Amino acid sequence: SSSSINTITFFTSGTRHAALRFIQNFRITLSLSLSPLTAPSPSPALSPSPTRNRSLSPPSTPQLLSALESETETEADLGTESITSKSWKWLPKKRNALSDSGFQGMHAYRLKQLPFMAIVCIVMLFVVYRTTNYQYLQTEIEADLHPSNSVKEMSVERLYSLPHGIIQSRTDLELSSLWSKSRTEGDSFINHNLLAMAVGIKQKHNVDTIVNKFLSEDFTVILFHYDGNMNGWSDLDWSNRAIHVMAQNQTKWWFAKRFLHPSMVSIYDYIFLWDEDLGVENFNPGRYLDIVKSEGLEISQPALDPNSTDIHHRITVRNSKKKVHRRVFEDRGSMKCSSESRAPPCTGWVEGMAPVFSRAAWNCAWHLIQNDLVHGWGLDFKFGYCAQGDRTRKVGVVDSEYVLHQGIQTLGGASEKKIPSSQESTKPTFDMRSWVRRKSTLELQIFKDRWEKAVEEDRSWVDPYEKQNSWSLFEQYTRRRRRRMKRSRRL
Repeated sequence: SSSSINTITFFTSGTRHAALRFIQNFRITLSLSLSPLTAPSPSPALSPSPTRNRSLSPPSTPQLLSALESETETEADLGTESITSKSWKWLPKKRNALSDSGFQGMHAYRLKQLPFMAIVCIVMLFVVYRTTNYQYLQTEIEADLHPSNSVKEMSVERLYSLPHGIIQSRTDLELSSLWSKSRTEGDSFINHNLLAMAVGIKQKHNVDTIVNKFLSEDFTVILFHYDGNMNGWSDLDWSNRAIHVMAQNQTKWWFAKRFLHPSMVSIYDYIFLWDEDLGVENFNPGRYLDIVKSEGLEISQPALDPNSTDIHHRITVRNSKKKVHRRVFEDRGSMKCSSESRAPPCTGWVEGMAPVFSRAAWNCAWHLIQNDLVHGWGLDFKFGYCAQGDRTRKVGVVDSEYVLHQGIQTLGGASEKKIPSSQESTKPTFDMRSWVRRKSTLELQIFKDRWEKAVEEDRSWVDPYEKQNSWSLFEQYTRRRRRRMKRSRRL
């Protein structure tokens, strides 16, 4: 009947659509398994067509089953072919997508690293700049200290051209005989200490007394003749045992800078750099050195007899109750020295008339002497930096062995003032000593300026006595000395 035929047709049509949906879902699942990144759109060939839903004539049941089977097989083949072709088409796209995503991820990672790399580059540039600037400053300092770079390079080249075993890196002031056996490097030195003095023929008797005392203790003696008279000493018994150096009108600091280089005096344990006007009746070099060694003094001087003619600072005056003293207490005028004082000349200070240096201290002090400042004013205020430690402990004055400072002014000769007569009243007078004092004062200021400039430029150097401010006392001493000079000129 018509109702049964319609029922069969509806059933057949529903079964066909269910089969088509199953095939479509299977194709989508297979496509997703082959290409998980993209989902292909449903094939239009598998979408139900409205014309196919219409039944022009009701077919029989076997025909419907065979038609459904053949159509299903055809569409399944087409679906599989479509799925395979689309999967292969999507494979390069998937790879491109993966590569694009990887590139984007790497690009993002690099973008995140850019600030860090910029910081690293800035730090590296700063380090390079600081290193280059430091090397430049060091080059300038070396150029100022050693202007003859060509000579230095030449000496280095010569050292490289010699076998190492033949090079002698030091020398000494010991005399050698022309005919007897020469000393070899392995021989022990008899004289382990050195006495150096700037002398003039007018002080011959006093110098004779000093030298005899030092030679009895096996000292090496070198005399710097500033008056040009060297032959006048030949009649003394020890003259041939001493070394004589002559230069007209030069100070002991000028001689020391040129003839007492640390490499020349490296064999000597102690260097005595004395003036010629010291009385040594109460002084013994051997006992003095025993005290210096036991007290651990690197820089020292013998105390001055209270009856000395010229005493500039109380710290140098002998204290009869002590063997050694390292500080002084004074509350007089502008000079204030208390237990809290840590700066020269209250403590850690010796005067330039009779300093005694150990080998290590002299190696430092020699470099402190300025080549062109011949009077050496201001050096004694800086000797403490060469004390190889705390200057309040390593610098001291020996009281048990003391000398008498006679205060004889020999530099430039005695004051040569011409007394004007009635006929020569219009002629100006000339005082050589006044010119010496003027130059000494000028050199003192130059030395002070150089020190301050060197401290400012050398940023790597740390002043161990920065808080003590020794220049304040130094300036007080300078002002006091200028007042004394003015008074002496008026007289």
